[in-house]
Amino acid sequence: MATLVRRIKLGSQGLEVSAQGLGCMGMSAAYGPAKPEEDMIALIHHAVNSGVTLLDTSDIYGPHTNEILIGKALKGGWREKVELATKFGIKVVNGERQIHGDPQYIREACEASLKRLDVECIDLYYQHRIDPKVPIEITMGELKKLVEEGKIKYIGLSEASASTIRRAHAVHPITAVQLEWSLWTRDAEEELIPTCRELGIGIVAYSPLGRGFLSSGPKLVESLSKDDYRQQFPRFQAENVEQNKLVFERVSEMAAKKGCTTAQLALAWVHHQGEDVCPIPGTTKIENFNQNIGALSVKLTPEEMTELESLVSSDTVKGDRYSNAALAMTWKNIETPPLSSWRPE
Repeated sequence: MATLVRRIKLGSQGLEVSAQGLGCMGMSAAYGPAKPEEDMIALIHHAVNSGVTLLDTSDIYGPHTNEILIGKALKGGWREKVELATKFGIKVVNGERQIHGDPQYIREACEASLKRLDVECIDLYYQHRIDPKVPIEITMGELKKLVEEGKIKYIGLSEASASTIRRAHAVHPITAVQLEWSLWTRDAEEELIPTCRELGIGIVAYSPLGRGFLSSGPKLVESLSKDDYRQQFPRFQAENVEQNKLVFERVSEMAAKKGCTTAQLALAWVHHQGEDVCPIPGTTKIENFNQNIGALSVKLTPEEMTELESLVSSDTVKGDRYSNAALAMTWKNIETPPLSSWRPE
């Protein structure tokens, strides 16, 4: 019997999405070569027909090719069936990643995304990374204009600190904050998650399967292609894999007792965090997608949640979630400057 994908409210402004979304990045970028377009469009259509309607992309995925792919997938009446989320804020200049949050850039990025996606409006538009040069109030002011113009419906932030979230929300309601949250990445629980809940902001959990490690374990690391971005991650380095393999094996043993896969157990843990949380596991295979939505049927008792959390903790997982260069662009390391410091160019 097919799993029924329930609907949840994301944030307090009226956005309703499937309780699980689909991360589309790996279809075009980052995790090895781009996958065949026809296969990916078939996967997206299968997801939507299965009830997974929140599609997550960004202009930096490719760059640009992932948005173009999704634009093609939404032709012929599919647009009305989905909640479309994309992001702006990172661009590559001479091989270097730069973060931008100034009004002119935001407008240009939005117009370009609308064109690539071939849609009139983006449902959820995230600032992908926070610009340390531009006060968040300035960024939000331009996003608010885009809402008023009907180019975007809802505003999101990704990898933003609690203070940035508060300042942004004071300008215009934030509908969702995207952050990395999984059994093996839990640092957002201390301050970010409570801040979102206090303000009525939805939580979108990316990499809920630990970038695939919580579904495949060490064999994933052995099979990564040379151009797979995960090759750079500390948790995937030889000196850490041996320890992280033990973590995977413990979770796998518990999954076997529960009669589900390791991936389903790890995803179910995220689903049990609350009705304001939407994980967005990515995949490029229909069989993995089907397995992932099976997580919605896995029920965990409070005791099982505690047991899982004792198996996977900051003490048992070895390595940072990103390389140092990528960590420098995340919520712990970037604060938006004060509004008084803004001098438009």
